[in-house]
Amino acid sequence: MFWKKKNQSPNIFTVAVGGAAGDGVREAGTNLGRFLTKLGFEVFVSFDYPSLIRGGHNFSRISFSKEKIYNDYSKIDVLIALNDETMHLHKNELNGDAVVFSEKFDAEDLKMFGQNAMLLPMIKTTEELNAPAITRTSVALGAVCYLLDLPFGEIDQILRRVFKEKGYEINVTLAEKGYKHLENLGFRHSRRMEHNGDGGKELADGNTAFAKGLLAAGLDFYIAYPMTPSTSILHYLAKQSRFLKESGKKLFKVIHPENEIAVINMALGAVYAGKRTAIGTAGGGFALMQEAFALAGMSETPIAIAVSQRQAPATGSPTHTAQGDLKFIINSGHGEFPRIVIAPGDPEEAFKAGADALNLTWKYQVPAIVLLDKHLSENSSTSILDISKIAVEKGKVAKNISGGYKRYQITEDGVSEMAFPGTAGAVIKATSYEHTEEGISTEDPKLVKAMGDKRFSKLKQLEKEFSKYDTVKVYGDPKSKNVIVFWGSTKGAVLEAGKYLKKQPKFLQILWMSPFDSEKVTENLKDAKNIIIVENNRTGQLASVIREKTGINIENKILKYDSLPFEVIELAKQLNEIL
Repeated sequence: MFWKKKNQSPNIFTVAVGGAAGDGVREAGTNLGRFLTKLGFEVFVSFDYPSLIRGGHNFSRISFSKEKIYNDYSKIDVLIALNDETMHLHKNELNGDAVVFSEKFDAEDLKMFGQNAMLLPMIKTTEELNAPAITRTSVALGAVCYLLDLPFGEIDQILRRVFKEKGYEINVTLAEKGYKHLENLGFRHSRRMEHNGDGGKELADGNTAFAKGLLAAGLDFYIAYPMTPSTSILHYLAKQSRFLKESGKKLFKVIHPENEIAVINMALGAVYAGKRTAIGTAGGGFALMQEAFALAGMSETPIAIAVSQRQAPATGSPTHTAQGDLKFIINSGHGEFPRIVIAPGDPEEAFKAGADALNLTWKYQVPAIVLLDKHLSENSSTSILDISKIAVEKGKVAKNISGGYKRYQITEDGVSEMAFPGTAGAVIKATSYEHTEEGISTEDPKLVKAMGDKRFSKLKQLEKEFSKYDTVKVYGDPKSKNVIVFWGSTKGAVLEAGKYLKKQPKFLQILWMSPFDSEKVTENLKDAKNIIIVENNRTGQLASVIREKTGINIENKILKYDSLPFEVIELAKQLNEIL
């Protein structure tokens, strides 16, 4: 559906929660998002925070609708202010009928917000019940439930799942207090959001979805050093590993070494021993892994890697988003060797990319990278992560060896049989040096060329399988001569902005960066009269890749590189101006 409107649709509602680090802002936003998802709404939850353990300004923004929603909105309908700073920082983002919940309002606040101001005794309620101050967000959750005329009973299930036995009862009690407070006032928002009942979806962020994809594809080891914004992959998998250990189910290992260099070298050792292994990091961490990454390329060691981008270079703005690492990733490691690079745009695609990366790296014995970014990694949306659609592909693994084992045997598809230490009749080799089929070091020019050709022949085989994967996706009007190109997390803002465009264009999302599906990209762009590319970087890196791979030059670029994601209405305005 495409709308011709200048302002936010009345079918979309946005709640924001703001406070300092340590106030439970993220948990509050996530809990509200889970509650709304349970009611059948389409939900998008974003989280913004500075690089501080305590203090600073943190806020969650929860946009929801009965219709599919791809991104959150900056205009706020309900603001939950856990401190005074929040009210003043977000005052210009409030819609005309917005409600502001706060513990107190001074005379200046009342003058500023007028009838929008709504006292909500969050701290007072926690003190009365001798509850930790951080639990006051549950009071706000209950208040929002009454304000929007939503069924309170569903909150019980959400809070039980989040807090389990620890803190469950007190959080439910606090939510009831918030609900009763507004009920006693008889105050509801002027707008109503009808819900659909349980929509059968889950609220997932990109990192969690990626991790679930790894598990579905048979992950044995996950090794990582924490680095924003990839850290929650490590946290999620560590919790899952502990749960499986306690329940006696099939176990996978999670390891936290001392630094990123140790991470990738330890991972290569785990794969050498026969374990399906993945690692995760951010751009700066991956920069430290380059020598070992090239080793994976030369030794044909299968490894799946998540790299989540943040604003850079160097430390940059470490808790904010960017798409500045694309060309670094597709050209990473020294020398020439094949690699797979997939850039998903939402949690469902991140889930599929995690599974595909682990399967493909074992099938073709080339390193596989899933390129995420902060906006995708840490923000959540309603998703369907269907594990039943994922199969484990083990690749070529030798079972019976006789007559000598050739680890790097030249084959028609470029893929040799793997064997692992302990395999009878095999001497297992892995080498950083150019080598013979047996893995013996060589500097013979003919063998050097033959082995280089062997490694790159894998990509030719993989390209034959493009039809099995969503290398690109098309949305909107497939016949339109106006094409909007995007990649990664910009998908959300672009497709949501599409609802406000005066002309219905074709939207082209590129997911596979290496190998690049030049044929399909060319087919979708060759007849276009007007091509616009949208990227979260300064230099138009995907536009450069498209020009290199297809010869098509994209002149219209909408680039944002201030460390913030695109805002829907502003992006729609920019697109309309060009269209």
